[in-house]
Amino acid sequence: MNRRDYLKLMGASAAVTAADITGFSLPFADGEKADRDRRMKWWREARFGMFIHWGLYAILAGEWKGRKAPRIGEWIMHDLQIPLDEYTALAGQFNPVKYDAREWARIAKDAGMKYIVITSKHHDGFCLWDSRVGDYDIMTTPYKRDLLKPLAEECKKAGLRFCTYHSILDWRHPDYLPRRKWDTRPAGGASFDRYVNYLKAQLKEIVTNYDPGVMRFDGEWEATWTHELGVDLYNYVRGLNPDIIVNNRVDKGRKGMQGLTKEGDFKGDFGTPEQEIPPNGLPGVDWESCMTMNDTWGYRSDDHRWKSGEQLIRNLVDIASKGGNFLLNVGPTAEGLIPQPSVGRLAAMGRWMKTNGEAIYGATASPIGQPAWGRCTAKPGKLYLHVFDWPKDGKLLVPMASQATKARLLADERKSLPVTKTEQGATIQLPPTAPDAIASVVELEIKN
Repeated sequence: MNRRDYLKLMGASAAVTAADITGFSLPFADGEKADRDRRMKWWREARFGMFIHWGLYAILAGEWKGRKAPRIGEWIMHDLQIPLDEYTALAGQFNPVKYDAREWARIAKDAGMKYIVITSKHHDGFCLWDSRVGDYDIMTTPYKRDLLKPLAEECKKAGLRFCTYHSILDWRHPDYLPRRKWDTRPAGGASFDRYVNYLKAQLKEIVTNYDPGVMRFDGEWEATWTHELGVDLYNYVRGLNPDIIVNNRVDKGRKGMQGLTKEGDFKGDFGTPEQEIPPNGLPGVDWESCMTMNDTWGYRSDDHRWKSGEQLIRNLVDIASKGGNFLLNVGPTAEGLIPQPSVGRLAAMGRWMKTNGEAIYGATASPIGQPAWGRCTAKPGKLYLHVFDWPKDGKLLVPMASQATKARLLADERKSLPVTKTEQGATIQLPPTAPDAIASVVELEIKN
């Protein structure tokens, strides 16, 4: 069976494009597929996680010597070409005395999130733990305490999976190549092989000490990082713990910000769309959209372009309806506080998830496309109809061939809703008013 036939069989849109097929990763050897399905099971059921970008860049908060960073906060060293010694000196100011790992875990759990991914090291090279193989970490700060360990412990207590993001790229390490034009250090004695050994040694520390469920890489676009190095690093990390899930940015196969994996023998367990949601989901492909609540990943004090709670909830629904996960970012301050606008939006998402979470967790992509009134997720024997636009006449048309047997609102489990069969599918009679103005969920039980 070719890929196009497989998509048709799985009920995908008839308008299949080349872009839709990109990233298709169906065949595996039987044993490999079974192993991958076992490793990915919790991740596929989780659907919703918290991304945390935190490091020295939070001190600058988007500004250095009166100059505003032109883009996102965590790239300020690069974008403003801050001299290495001046940026390194920021470690002497990093003292996050208000950091409360238990509170961070509580915020994530109350939002309905199931895992946390934190930047163990971003592109600036600063590490949030006490690394035995590096000299640029949390122990060089006034704080002098591991930041990862308490979060890993609190995640475990809260029933969350602890995960890490680790940059392949490193602007500070003396052996990393290529050097930036504004880096005045001589590159003659640098050894990229030596840097790769350093990278592996740090990854071994993270896997050994914190047991991450996911190791999320980034920075693979650099010319010095090759497909062969990506394959080797993927195998190395999986050798440390066979159960670890690794994203596709470990290798060279990522297709730009779309994040899905190009055709070819590239490593990675899931695709990584960034700041976007693929227009159509793909059967057989795991992917996770990572997204900011405002415009930046790392903290910027002047970034007030916040997405509304409504938009974030509907993004979550849209992503789940296409078979993906939603990794939503927070950028804590240098003191260790998650900004209040983020906290408030996460609390709103948590209230929605408390009522409607069963339509997200463990749900799979919509078998009826993207209906005009909203989105749909599915479980065996059930469709979850996420109604964004409540019908004025109270009649919700569900285009499907299966036989509908019973319907109810998740917000009112005690009351059944009348269902009638029509030529177009099934019509559900809804109450006059939507229980949730953002997205009300109807559970529809079906046969066949």
